[in-house]
Amino acid sequence: MTNAPTACLLIIGDEILSGRTQDANLKFFGETLAAMGIRLKEARVIPDEPEVIVETLNTCRALYTYVFTTGGIGPTHDDITTPCVARAFGRNVIRHPEAVRRLTTYYEGHPNAARLKMAEVPDGPDVELIDNKVTAAPGYRIGNVFVMAGVPAIARAMFEAAAPLLKQGAPVFSGHVDAHVKEGDIAAELTEIQARYPQTSIGSYPFYKDGKPGTSIVARSTDKAAISSALADVAAVMRARGAEPFNVPSL
Repeated sequence: MTNAPTACLLIIGDEILSGRTQDANLKFFGETLAAMGIRLKEARVIPDEPEVIVETLNTCRALYTYVFTTGGIGPTHDDITTPCVARAFGRNVIRHPEAVRRLTTYYEGHPNAARLKMAEVPDGPDVELIDNKVTAAPGYRIGNVFVMAGVPAIARAMFEAAAPLLKQGAPVFSGHVDAHVKEGDIAAELTEIQARYPQTSIGSYPFYKDGKPGTSIVARSTDKAAISSALADVAAVMRARGAEPFNVPSL
């Protein structure tokens, strides 16, 4: 798992931080990238502030194989992601001729100035448009950075178009076993189980169901057999504590 490609998701927008808009992209990127064998190592939510965007982007693109940004490439004054990306790479902003053509066709020959803003990208021969089957406004790739819309349906469409450009690794599988047992009661045993399965990530997540406390134990690995064995050990510990497991996976 250590040699797998890595990724970071930058969620850009004051509306996310204010709570006005609830992000729906993180779950999609996390699950989809895991299935492709790309480890989403970090996600950051950052404001519409140029200095923050530039600094964060430069930090993250040096740390991870891929960086995906969502938000800030629309037609309004507060859509500032593209100028910030260009600044991070030391580039100028241009109107991409193919993007202009697509928007002109989509708007039947009459895109207004605001909509043409969505044809702007950093300059350079390495900038590659990302198709958008929902609307004509494309995303783009520059270096290891993929710049995408924030609207979930459009972000997903752009990701599907960009997926063939990504280097994949071994997919990460997951399973979980739940029981009405407090996580503190099985913490010591979980530490021992984790030590027995070093290539499997084991997480503990408390919950309340039917008015009773419980714990969900999630195991993630590229090895399905290791997940099954680890969760079988967890289930045995739960039974020893007098709690019958449920949601035992069949991998």
